[in-house]
Amino acid sequence: MKIYFAAPMFAESERLYNKMIVESIREKFPECQIYLPQENGDINDKMAYANSLMIAKADTNEVLKSDLIIAILDGISIDAGVASEIGVAYAKGIPIMGLYTDSRQQGGEHPDKLAALTEIGENQFHYLNLYTTGLIKLNGLIVSSKEELLSELLKKL
Repeated sequence: MKIYFAAPMFAESERLYNKMIVESIREKFPECQIYLPQENGDINDKMAYANSLMIAKADTNEVLKSDLIIAILDGISIDAGVASEIGVAYAKGIPIMGLYTDSRQQGGEHPDKLAALTEIGENQFHYLNLYTTGLIKLNGLIVSSKEELLSELLKKL
């Protein structure tokens, strides 16, 4: 199985997190080929030069060759590049697994948290763009932990 790993990758913390998740997948499923864009130095070595066309062609090409997209959804909002990759995958019928680990999704039935939804500025939950998450759910699923991701990936192999 060929997997495209869509994730933000500009902060060191993001690159390290991506590497950790991808290494876990590679270790557990050595038969899978994983494209991690940050490993493509031709377009993502920030000491070199790649224009928008080079980046769009390279990454879209890899999305289209993939059997599955794994998309990291964490952050202030879904990363713009990740959202684009989700859109391309959805349009081509490529299954998508979103990984959303934001801790603010916990405690969803707590009465004080629910009551706070009616107070301006007191929303205790994180918002994800519903259009983008809808595209994922129409052609895949969203999980909330690395362990759940690995479990769902096992079902696909």
